[in-house]
This record gives sequence, C-alpha cells and structure tokens, in this order.
Amino acid sequence: MEVTDMKVTKVDYAATGAFSQTIADYLAQSNKLQAFYHRFPTLEAFGEQIKEKQFTEAQRHTLYQALQEQYGSVADIHPAVQQNLELLQQPNTYTVTTGHQLNIFTGPLYFVYKIVTAINTCRQLKEKYPDYNFVPVYWMATEDHDFAEINHFNLFGKRYTWESEQTGAVGRFATTGLDKVLEELPEAFPVFEEAYRNSKTLADATRAITHALFGEYGLVSIDGDHKELKKALIPVVEKELTEQLSNKLVEETNAQLEKLGYRPQVFSREINLFYLLEGMRERIVQEGDRYKVLNTDLSFTRQEIMQEAQQHPERFSPNVILRPLYEEMVLPNLAYIGGGAEVAYWFQLGKVFEAHQVAFPLIMLRNSALYISKPNATRLHKLGLEPLDLFQDYLELKKKLSSQLHEAEINLEAQREALSEVYKQVEELAAGIDPTLVKAVAAEQQKATNALQMLEKKLSKARDSKHEQTFKQLENLKDKLFPNGSLQERQDNLLSYQTNHPNFIPALVEAFDPLEFKFTILEEE
Repeated sequence: MEVTDMKVTKVDYAATGAFSQTIADYLAQSNKLQAFYHRFPTLEAFGEQIKEKQFTEAQRHTLYQALQEQYGSVADIHPAVQQNLELLQQPNTYTVTTGHQLNIFTGPLYFVYKIVTAINTCRQLKEKYPDYNFVPVYWMATEDHDFAEINHFNLFGKRYTWESEQTGAVGRFATTGLDKVLEELPEAFPVFEEAYRNSKTLADATRAITHALFGEYGLVSIDGDHKELKKALIPVVEKELTEQLSNKLVEETNAQLEKLGYRPQVFSREINLFYLLEGMRERIVQEGDRYKVLNTDLSFTRQEIMQEAQQHPERFSPNVILRPLYEEMVLPNLAYIGGGAEVAYWFQLGKVFEAHQVAFPLIMLRNSALYISKPNATRLHKLGLEPLDLFQDYLELKKKLSSQLHEAEINLEAQREALSEVYKQVEELAAGIDPTLVKAVAAEQQKATNALQMLEKKLSKARDSKHEQTFKQLENLKDKLFPNGSLQERQDNLLSYQTNHPNFIPALVEAFDPLEFKFTILEEE
C-alpha cells in the first residue's frame, strides 16, 4: 500500500471536532497562548532554536556512552541507527523527540504516528539546514509505574492483556508472561515474537520493537532510567527538595491559564519526584524536617537525602512536571512532539525551564490520521458521503442521509381513482344486462380497493426497510472508523493495519507533513 494507491486529504484539526479548544487556539497561533511557549514550530523557528540550544561535548559523550550501552541489547543494529548514534557525538547534530509509555505491542496507533512525525520532521530539517544533522528520538517512559495503562492492547476487536504481579518502573519488568499473550494471538507476528521472547526486560523488548519497525529511518530509542544520565538531574533534584520550586512556578502558570479559560492538563505536587528502587516507585513528601517515601518505611533528613541524590541520582525519578526538563537536559533537542494533551501540559512548564536556564523546545502536535480501507471507502461513497462527513455525530449524519434519500411519499390515490372509474363503467354495463350483478361488481371493487391499499402499505414498508439498511450501513461504518466513538488512532493497534498492508508505515512516512498541522485522511483506492 503506497500513497500512490491512496487518496490523501488534509483537513483542519478544528474541522474534525476531535481536538480541544487549547489545540485549536495553539494551531491558530492565538495571542492568548503565546506567553506559554517559546516559538511556534516553523522551519525558520528551528533555525533560531539551533542557535539557542546549548549542548556541550561532555554532555554528548555521556549521551553517546549511555546509548551505546543500551543498544547492547540489540543484536544487529541497523546502519541508519548506528550512523545516528555516531552523529550524536558531533556538535552540529540535534534531535527531535517524541515520548510514550511502553505499551505492549505498541498500544494505540498514535504511538506510530508520533514516531513518524519525528522522522519526517528530521527529514524536512535536513533539507532546510543541510549543514546540520537531525536525529529522531523516541523517549521510552520506562520509569512509569502505572502497569494497568500499558498491559493491554486491542486487536481485531478483541482485548489482550498481560497479567503480571510485578511492581515498580515498568521498563524494569521481566518479560515473563508475555509468551502467553503471544500464544493467544490469532496469528504470529515475528517482530513481537522475537522481541518479547528474547529480551530480558520490557525496556529492552520495546527498544527491539521500535528498532525493527523504524530502524531503517534511523530512529534512536533512549531510556532515561540510567545513572550517568541522571547525574544531570542532581541540581534539579536538590532545588526541588529544598525549595519545592517547580510546584510554585507551575501553580503560577496554572492560574494564568485558568484566567484565560484554559484548564491545566496535569497536576503538580509540592515535590515532583518519586523514589525509585527495584520493584518500587513511590512519591517523596516532606513532613516537618524529614523526607519520607510514601507507602514505605524510608525516611531521610535533609542532609541524608542530599547525600542520596549525589551518590544515587538513579533513585530519583521525575514525574510529569519534571520529566520534560530532564529530557531537554540530556538531549541536544530542538522540538518535542506530542498529542493534544501533551502539548497542553507543556504550556504549564515554561517558568520551570526558565528557572533552570534550560532552553524551552518547540512544541509540535503529532500527526493524526484516519485510515479508510478500500471496502470502507466503497461503502462511504455508496452512501454519498465524503470522509470529513464521518466526523459528524451519527444522528446528524442520519439526518443528512435522510435528506439525500428523500423520496416522494408513496401514495396510490390516483390508482384508486382510476380503479373506481373502471368499476363504475363495469357497474353500468352490469346494470344494463342483469341488475342483480351490480352487488357482485361492488364486492369485487371493494376487494380490488383493499388489495391496492395492502400494496400501498407493503411498498411503504419496503422503502422504509431499504432506508434502515442504509442507516445500518452508516452505523457500521462509523463503528469501524471511530471505534467506541473515538478516533481510530486512540483505539486500534498497528497490527490491525500492518497485517493486511505491510507497507502501512512507509505509506505514513510518505503522507505525513509534520509542519503543515493538518489532519490526514488516507483513503485507499
């Protein structure tokens, strides 16, 4: 399935009705939001970002060494990936990053869309700035501990779940039990079979999967759960523990956003850090003059916890407020790509970046898409609809179809009058021959009139039935393209598409334009 086999339509995000007012205002570059981000992402803005981003040789060395260590779990590194790993040592190399949880089997389809957006952004940047190198990066959310969010996926209408009693950071989970999920699948998926059966941890398995799917495009996957990388976070940890700085700054920003009518996307804590050990990730709170780790017996004085941060920075895990800052501290990054909710929460973080003197990246909305297979495209056009119509509510669409299907009311009154005239003539003929036959003619007329009335009802019912079939087809089409009433990309899994279309990812790479900021409709012809 190449893009040449598909009709590609781009529409405004606002026209879909599927995105928040915050996103609509951001893409429209509304004055209301401009104070909450640094630069709107354009090719020219990337040039300014390159000038501003500071990243030392020592930082590059630390990053390169950590990645070399992490890619030790990949048996045969793709030349494009190896080249990008080497390029990261060069002062003229920058990254474009997206991040996501370690959902098994890649989770919802938008995981793929995020990565393709990063890949294509780097391609466009290389064309615009040939003297620089641009590496697409996937930040693996290995430290997240909400297993229930990542332990399942939907395939062909069925939910598959990984059962495990493990706790703590999911990236450290052993892949034990995933073999059972593989055995339940309706067919074999070699990329996932190899990754889950041959990797020790979920982080290693996820790296193997993204490498197999996107290695040819040079995607680099990074795990922030690494002691050497975490050393960069030490000053942030110390300030967070002593001043609780990020919470104050985020609350100030939240108040400004709320005054303008925007709802803050994420919740800030007094201390936006977790304590991380094997099998455990729990919040750090301050109670009096001590720092405690919730749901444990661990407790530190200020001196002890400062010493802990210096000696074991890997034990301090940033939450959603500080993780973006950490990403930007360990990568030569220019832009972060996220979904609507992610873009919105970055607007809460500007003052935190400013306080730590870290350049605020360009914030990009990932590409979104609706993929319409050939059978569904045929059904769509048979109904007389265009792809954008499908974003309407089902009842609104039903009204539109009813209008298009409007036919004159079935009424056989003219036929009844003609029949009456015929029987009137027969009655006159009968009266002239044998008056006793007049009653028989009237009886036959009544029978014929009743039969005509029955036919009228049957015709009306058949017409209504035909329309009901049309409405049922519409309902089925909506369910297929908007499962559970949601965007396809939020429910379906990559394997649902790649099974029938092995070139699904290359087709996305060809179709997506990251800086156009349009919703993409891919209609197979």
